[in-house]
Formats: sequence, structure tokens, C-alpha cells
Amino acid sequence: MISFDSFERIASAPLNSWPGTFVVASLAVVFAIGAHWVGARILVRIARPYPLMSVVLRFIDNPALALLIILALGFVVVEAPDTLPFAAALRDLLTVLLIVALTWLAVRSVGAVAEALVQAHPLDNQDNLQARRIHTQARVLARSVMVVIVIIGFGGALMTFPAVRQVGASLLASAGVAGLVAGIAARPVLGNLIAGLQIALSQPIRLDDVVVIQGEWGRVEEITGTYVSIRIWDQRRLIVPLQWFIENPFANWTRNSSQIIGTVFFYVDYRMPVAPLREELDRILQNAPEWDKRVQVLQVTDATEKSMQIRVLVSSFDSGLNFDLRCRVREGLLNFVQSAYPQFLPRARADLSPEGEHVDFAAPLERGVADGANATNRVIRPPASSRTANTEADPVASRGERYGPDASAHSAATTAPNAPAGTAAKPAERR
Repeated sequence: MISFDSFERIASAPLNSWPGTFVVASLAVVFAIGAHWVGARILVRIARPYPLMSVVLRFIDNPALALLIILALGFVVVEAPDTLPFAAALRDLLTVLLIVALTWLAVRSVGAVAEALVQAHPLDNQDNLQARRIHTQARVLARSVMVVIVIIGFGGALMTFPAVRQVGASLLASAGVAGLVAGIAARPVLGNLIAGLQIALSQPIRLDDVVVIQGEWGRVEEITGTYVSIRIWDQRRLIVPLQWFIENPFANWTRNSSQIIGTVFFYVDYRMPVAPLREELDRILQNAPEWDKRVQVLQVTDATEKSMQIRVLVSSFDSGLNFDLRCRVREGLLNFVQSAYPQFLPRARADLSPEGEHVDFAAPLERGVADGANATNRVIRPPASSRTANTEADPVASRGERYGPDASAHSAATTAPNAPAGTAAKPAERR
């Protein structure tokens, strides 16, 4: 009868040479692959009703297979005698590979949990504020945890070598200087890592947020462990470090809601009646699918020496729809004025009367009623009080408002999507 010692001696006999070790290692690898195949089929069948578990199993499938194969090879090499050539070096290599496989498995597990949360909260809903919040937290926190796992795994792999351990002991002896140097060298990395954690927790930005950064309008396309990718309206990409969002102010148009109010400016003559414009605006908005029926305002917001400024406020569910709505309103009102009141479009006026005299071509209402038709031929001199109104002491004159709005500023304001008055931005794309 074969004893246990005899069985162990017979089993370890093939490991005394490399050909025998190779055969035993091949059998161990085949056994590991078979065990992985059977275990994967069983776990997939069990996890089928649970989406979260199914995503995790799909992500860790390859790392788990690699880990089982390394464990099987490690068991064979550990049982091999020390007299076998290169056995010690092979053990060190398998130790490093084991740490790499464990790191890979941990990273994929964190990514699987993040992906499962993302899939459970899709962004294709109209009100996706909660989904965008979860997407941002899952992705940013997952990447931060992955970075920590990789650093720990890399350090563990290096610590398997005796020379590296000696270097580590020397560094600990001078920990103050080493820590200072490492802190200065790793300041950008650590700053972005901490900023990523702050963004994940406080969420000043989220995925798919509409932001304006240094005059550039765009959407948050991606948040990585070091930077944020902003998709600008003209399909460019603005790359911004994570730490910049913590240290600098910026505009977020979808912080609490995607609903937004847009502004349209245009100029008409003083004689243009405002009531027909309001009626036309109501007709345009009733036929506009982009309008969310919240805000509808038409007001005279300024009066220059040449024309009066009309400001229209309209609202939409998001900035892309609001840009289209503003274009629709602007075109509709201009077409209305051109067709119904062309004589009231802005025009330049010139006074050709002799110096010191002023010819009143259009009599005021009260003077026209009192004097009749002869009022239009009368030469009127301005009173002394009106000639001294625009002096240095006049606050309006001192601010320069009597010269009217800047044409370039008006052009920028009327083409900026959903920007407040006086804010320049780029046209928005459709959501």
C-alpha cells in the first residue's frame, strides 16, 4: 500500500526537471481554465436576474481567469525544488504577476460598480438632473479609487525586490527631505486628485452640464482623474484641469435645472407702437414648439437719440431649444415690422437747419392740437434750461449713456445663446 510520503514523493518527482515541471504546469493551467469556465457559467446563471451583479461578472471575467492561471503556476513553482535552475527567479516573477493580477481585478471591480450605476440611471430622460449627478459621482470617484489601487499595487510589486526595500529604508531615514521633495514634485497630481474628490462630492459641474468658461460655451463631455473635457458648440474640445474648477469662477447654466430664459434685442423707431409687437410675439410663441410657456415678456428697455431698444424674454426647457426659439422670435418680429410697419424701422436723422436754429418737422401732439397745421412751419428755439441739461454734472451724461448702446455689444448680445444682457457667448447646439 502506498503511503502519503510515497505519494508526495511520486507527485513531486516530475518537478525535478524542467520538462516534468512544464507538463505539470500545463495540467495546472488546464485545470484553472476549466474551473474558471464552470464557475463563470454558474455565476452568470445565478446573477442573471440582477443587473448590477451581471455587469460586475462581465468586467472581472478576464482578470479572474488571469488570477487563477497565475495561482496554478505559482503552486507548481513553489513545489519545485530549489535545485531546479532559475526556480527562485521564476518565483519572484510569479509574485509580481500575482500582485499585477490582483491590482487588475480590483481596478476592474471598481469600474464594474461604476458602470452598473451609470447603466441604472440613463441620461436620455428629459429631466436627467439626478442621473447626471450619479454619473459624475460614480465616474470621478471610481477613477480616484483606481488611481489609489494602481499606486498601491505598483508599490507592492516594487517591494518584492530586496534592493528596492533597501532604498525604501534609506528614504525613511531621511523622511523629511524626501517628503518635501515628493510633495513638491507631485503637487499637480495630488491637487487634481483632491479636486476630483471635491467635484464628486460637492458637484459644481456634472456630466452634460452646460457651462461658459472664459467666454466659451459648451457641455461637459468627460470628467477624468486629471482634467475635464468641454465640448464646445462648434465641435472643438476645451481641456480644463480639475483644479481650475475649484479655484476659478465659471457659469453653469444647468446647475439646478436645464430650463433657461433667453434674451432678444432689436431696435425700432420712436413712433413704432409697442402693442402690435406684443400681439405678434404672442402669435409667434403660440406656434413655437421650443417655448415652454413660462416666460413671455416684451419691453422697451432703452431709448437712444436714434431709436428705442426692444427686449424680448422667452423661456425653454434647455439652452439648445432656447437658441432656436430666440432665432425664431427675432426673425418673426423683424419680418412683422418690415411688412406691417416699414416706416418705423430705425433710420438716421440729420438736422440741416441754420446754426442755432432747430426745425420741428413733426409737431408734438399737444402743440399740433393747439396750433393746427401752422405748427409744422414754426421755428422753435430750445429753452435755456434744456440747453444746459447735458453738462458735466448730469449723471446720465457723465456715464456716456446719451450716446446710445455700443453696436458691437448689441451684436454680440443678440447672437449669444441664452446669455444675459451684455454677456457674449457662442451659439448653442441642439441638446
